Formats: sequence, structure tokens, C-alpha cells
Amino acid sequence: MAFIDARKLSVPICVAVIVYLILAEAALINAFVNQLRYNPYSYNTIYYIGFALFVLSLITTAVILLVTMIRQSELYGADQLLHLFLNSAKLYMLISAPFILVFSLALFISNISLLRHERKRFVNLLGILLSVLLLAGEALLFFYDRYASGSQTEVMIHDLFGNLFAALYLYFECMLIGAIIANIIVVRYKPDRDKDYLIILGCGLRKDGTPTPLLAGRVERALAFAEKQKAETGKEPVFITSGGQGPGEANSESLAMKRYLIDRGVPEERIIEEDASRDTFENMKFSKAKIEELGAKGKIAYATTNFHVFRSGLFARRVKMRAVGIGAKTKWYFWPNASVREFVGLLTAHRLKQAIVLGSMITVYVVLTFIVYR
Repeated sequence: MAFIDARKLSVPICVAVIVYLILAEAALINAFVNQLRYNPYSYNTIYYIGFALFVLSLITTAVILLVTMIRQSELYGADQLLHLFLNSAKLYMLISAPFILVFSLALFISNISLLRHERKRFVNLLGILLSVLLLAGEALLFFYDRYASGSQTEVMIHDLFGNLFAALYLYFECMLIGAIIANIIVVRYKPDRDKDYLIILGCGLRKDGTPTPLLAGRVERALAFAEKQKAETGKEPVFITSGGQGPGEANSESLAMKRYLIDRGVPEERIIEEDASRDTFENMKFSKAKIEELGAKGKIAYATTNFHVFRSGLFARRVKMRAVGIGAKTKWYFWPNASVREFVGLLTAHRLKQAIVLGSMITVYVVLTFIVYR
């Protein structure tokens, strides 16, 4: 009875794995494109593009392994594919390390500039905190992975903890990169100029009850869109100023925005006040209710600051309101730290979906560790 040499199957198996990964990559990209067409304001947008980059790193390392197998077939067998997948999270951290270094340094520098211009509050330190955590994670795994000795069981336990840490880091890195890309896409998107309603999201007032520069920027962005729409189509949208009265504020954000619009020549009858909301979710929920009170349906856009567009769209979708975002520019040193706050906000939402994805990843790496060592 003839036996097949397992090493002769290494190259075909590796090729099959690469083909599978390429198909998986194509499926992720296709899903990402379809999600953008249907509704880009979705956690799926983040997952598809974030993990597409991870799969791309797997394809790259698998191709390198294939070349090595062909050149040194006597040394490398199909079992190396198991090691490839087991160490995939670590390899992704290695491949993405230059990006993490540049991103962390840029985030740190911008945060220092923010502290020089703004009040020294904890939320203004989030950029520094994230940059330190990102670099510390890379350094920790690098030094932890250098030392492994003892029995096979001890080495297995060492590698298990290393792979679980890398998997956790991989998940949040994919989420971070995916969120950055998703927000860039929705900010650069130019909505059709056919809107019936423009919701302006509130974000705080001065002590005298007038809009802060950040809020004024949102109102100006909505005004600019409305003016261009009127020039191109003759259609004038109704403004919905959305924001309640916070602690210590002289009046509601809604009233402050209404006064601003009137001062800029917008007729009062084209302004609807929504002055009960306390956060972005309520902005969307109560603004939708205002539109429904009119018994009217129409096309909706919302104006907010550029770093806030994506997460605001998630809330619009959550209340089942079809709306597209337009982003107002902000100072360069403010945007990175504010984006970190938005990212933290994303991590605190949809906990069940995130637990399922992260739990599945951890399970895979635990199983792979036991398979490789047992």
C-alpha cells in the first residue's frame, strides 16, 4: 500500500488556503462596498474594512510562507499553516507597528497642542492616554514574547496568554482603523441637494447663551449647504435646531441656534426648535418626532462637526431615521482628540455584538493553541 508523503501536500494545501483567504478578502470588500451604498452609518462598516486589512495581512504572510515552502520543502510542512494562524494576531501587530508608531506620535503631539489651547480636563487627555496604551501594547508583547522557557505545558500557557493579548489588541486596532476610515468616508461624502429638513446638532453654549465656535461651525455648515441647495435646485430646507438646556446654560442650545439663524437671515417659519434633547441619541429621536408631528415625510440631512458625523449617523439609524451627515471643520489640534472620544463612544455601544465578535476571536486562538501544542 503506497503512502503519500505529507510534505508533498504542503504546497497544494498552502495554495488552497491562500485562495480561500483571497475569497474571504473579496467577500469583505464587497460587503463593505454594499454597506456604503445601503447605509454607511453602521458597525458593519467598521468591521468589514477593519478585518479586511487583517485578512490582507494573512494573505501576505501566507504567500511568504508558500514561497519558503517551495524553496525549502524539506524544512517546511503544512503544519506551518497552523502556526501561521496561531501567530496571526502577533504578525498583524508587527506589520502594523509602523502605522501605530506614526499614529501615536501624531496623536500625542496634537493632544499637547490641544492642552495648550483648551482647558486641562481629563477628556482632553484621551489622545495622550490612547497613544501611550497603543505603544505600550506593542512593547509589552515584544518583550513578553522574547522569554519562554520550561516544559511544553509552560511554554503553551505562555503562548496562550501572548496570543490572547494579541487577539484583544488586534480587535481594538481593527475597530480603531475601521472607525477612522468609516468616518473619513462619511465626512467626504457629498449628499444630494434635495433635502427637506436639516437637523443641526447642539454641543454647548457660551456663558451668555450664545453658540460656541464649535456650535457656530455646525450652524454655518448647515447654512452653506442650504444656500447651495437653493442656488442649484431652488428648494429651501427647514432647519431643526436640536439641543436642550444644560446645567448652567442661560438658555437651550436650540434657542441659541435659532437666534443665530435668524440673525443670518433665515425666516423664523423655516426653523423648528427641538429643545428637550440631552445627547446625540435624543437629538435624533426628538428631531424625528418633530418631523412626524408635521405629518410630513422628506429627505433629511444633519449637520455636526466632522469627527462626530459617523457616530451621529449610527444614532439616526438606531431611531430608524434615514439621514445623511454633513461635517463642519474644526481646528486641527481638536480633531484627533475628539475622534478618540468618538471611538470610546463607539466601544461602549452595541456591547452584545462586540462581545460576540471578540469572544469568537478569543475562542479561535485558544483552540488553535491547544491544537498546535497537543
